[in-house]
This record gives sequence, C-alpha cells and structure tokens, in this order.
Amino acid sequence: MLQHTTPTEARQALLRIYQKGLARVEGHGAVAGWLQQHPIATPVRMIAIGKAAQSMAMGAREQLGEAIQQGLVISKYGHLDDRYCRRYGWRSLESAHPVPDAASFEAGEALLEMLNEPDSTPLLVLISGGASSLVEVPIEGVDLAFLVRTNEWLLGSGLDIVSMNWVRKGLSRIKGGGLLNWLHGRQTTLLAISDVPGDIPAAIGSGLLTPEPQLQQRLETLALPDWLSEKLTAGVGQRVVRIPQDEIPQLQIVANLEAAKSAAAQEAEALGYEVSLKSEFLDGEAAHTGRELADQVVKGPPGITIWGGETRVNLPEQPGRGGRNQHLALAAAEVLSGVDGCLLLSAGTDGTDGPTEDAGALVDGDTLKRVDGLGFEVGQTLAAADAGHLLEASGDLITTGPTGTNVMDLVVGLKYES
Repeated sequence: MLQHTTPTEARQALLRIYQKGLARVEGHGAVAGWLQQHPIATPVRMIAIGKAAQSMAMGAREQLGEAIQQGLVISKYGHLDDRYCRRYGWRSLESAHPVPDAASFEAGEALLEMLNEPDSTPLLVLISGGASSLVEVPIEGVDLAFLVRTNEWLLGSGLDIVSMNWVRKGLSRIKGGGLLNWLHGRQTTLLAISDVPGDIPAAIGSGLLTPEPQLQQRLETLALPDWLSEKLTAGVGQRVVRIPQDEIPQLQIVANLEAAKSAAAQEAEALGYEVSLKSEFLDGEAAHTGRELADQVVKGPPGITIWGGETRVNLPEQPGRGGRNQHLALAAAEVLSGVDGCLLLSAGTDGTDGPTEDAGALVDGDTLKRVDGLGFEVGQTLAAADAGHLLEASGDLITTGPTGTNVMDLVVGLKYES
C-alpha cells in the first residue's frame, strides 16, 4: 500500500485510474484490435452509429484502409470530426442524445437510403451506446413530438436501460431487429461496444440487427401510461422481422464495462494500491447507491475499490443541472463530509452525464465545506436533481469531452493513510 499520500495525490490517482479504464475500451483501439485478429478480406461498406461512432470508424480505417468503399457515420452533436470523414468520402451526420430530434429522423432516412442502394458489397456495422436516439424510423402514427415525450418520460421514470429500450423498440421500425429487413441478404459483420448490463445483444443500441421475438410480452410487463401503451399496441404489425434466422449477423462485443473495470484495477495496482474489484452491477437509485458506496469506503480498509453500472434518478418535473453520476457523487459527499483520507469518483465512460457536458464528479471529505455559505442545501439540491451546480461550485466536476467509448459508468473509491 502506498504511504504518505496527500489529498492532491489522491485525487490525481483516482483520475488516472478512471482514464486508464477509458483507454482500454476506446473505440479506435477496440475495433482495430478485433479486425487485426479477424481480418476481413473483401471490400466493405461501413455504417457506424453511436456516441463512439467516430472512434470505431477510425479503428476500422486503420485496419481496412481503402477496402472501406463507402461510409456512413452517425453520432451525437459535437462527437464527429467532419473533416476526417470527408477525407475518406464518408457521409457524417450528427443528431441528439438522449432525446431524439429531427436530425435523428434524417439520420434514419440516410441509413435506409444507403441500405436500399442496389449494392451487394458486404457490410461492416459498428454500434455503440446512444444509437437508440441518434437514428430513428418510427412506426406509423408516431412523430417527433411523441418520441420526445416518450423519451423524456422514460428518462425520469426510474426504469432500467433494458426496459427503456423495450419501449424504444416498440415505437420503431428499425430497432428490435427491424433493420434486418433492409439488409437484402448482404454478408454483415456486426461489432459493438456494450453499454448494457450483461452485454445483451438485443439491448445494445436497441438491437438494430438483433431481433427480440418476445418484445410484445415484455412490454406488457411494464407499468406504462395509457397514452404510451396504446401506441405500442397499435404498432405491433410494423415490427415484424422478415429474414431467415441464418441471415442474422452475430454481434461481436469489442469493449465492455468489465474491460474498463479490469484496466482501472490494473492501473490502481501499478500505482501501489490494494485493490478490491467488485463484481456487483450498480443499478439502484443513484443517491441511495452513493451513500452506500461512500459508507463502504469509510468503513473499509485502505485501498482502491472499483464498481461499475448505471444507476437511476427519478427526476422532478423541472430537473436542474446534472446526471446520475453527479447525483450519486453528491449523495456520497454527505457521507464523506468531514472524513479525512476518503474520496469517491463517479463518472460516465462516454464523457457525458445526463444532458450535461460533464462526465461526473470526484468528491471528498471537504466537498461540502468548499460550498459552505454559498446557499446550497444537499437534500434540496438532490430533490431538484441539481447536483451539477453544487459540484461546479465545489470544484469537483470531471470534464473529459467525447471519449470515443460508452460502457456505462465507473465508480472508484479510495481510502488512504496520510
């Protein structure tokens, strides 16, 4: 165990451990590594969709070069280098996340337009988290206003990501395997960065190329408002997948949460810390989880503890600034308040936390002390889902910019002896 750690060294160590976790699952290296081990001998037409679309496409370019005859890259606003895409003749489109916008519909049209071209060249499809809102072709009777209303309800519903994606599939012609109807028999290689628990193929990007035959039964298990249930029931016939089982491409996972956690643990060990790598998946309410994890850090032995997952926040009608990681971190700061030598980092691997440009936060025993006298009350701030404003004032926000990956969230705790 490291000795004589200072507060500054401790914070730097946690950020370094987090960054090493991100580096292991960055899309460029993940895709390039897979293609190096599984070479594609033929020319391909490439489709990349998701928050990590740019980096995944760059990995494909590194390995395949001019064999990529055509490219379509769809990602979140601010996540694309249009000049890079134009250099290779690829079409690049940006749209909204986590709630779709008109550009998401335009991206859906561009996707079907490319697939409807009379070209039998094999496809390379690269999928990462965010695809659910970045590209859409809705069922009949569903317009943008309805999708926005649905996604806003989902984000504040407390449902887990798998259940949310069931609903998104039910309103879409291309999700839940629907896009298979446009493959027209082409050979397809499907690579994905997983942003869902258990790396379930049907849940990644709402399963554009992975059918879910039991979707209707699963939707019926959810407690949904009538206005949403009625639309889902009306759209059943539009979600039929019409291609043979043997033509369905097998999804290959090139990066996931476990890889990020493992890399973070290796870096912590390299820095000299005792490490506890937790296998549990964090999926509870964010504030409750934050308090529990902080308590484990305070009561546990010195060293690094690493968790991963995706917690939930039940949003008020008019939420403030923040996301689940900031929410979790602020609740943890209450437990850590006044405790020396204990810190907790909670951050998204995609570089964004909720609808903010911050990845999360790194809190310690002095977080609340640093905002003393500024008018913040933790309970009220959490109730308003406004953790971001307090954590900005305390100087604890983590901002990375786009990371080129998305494997849910990393939480890292540290207890040290000064």
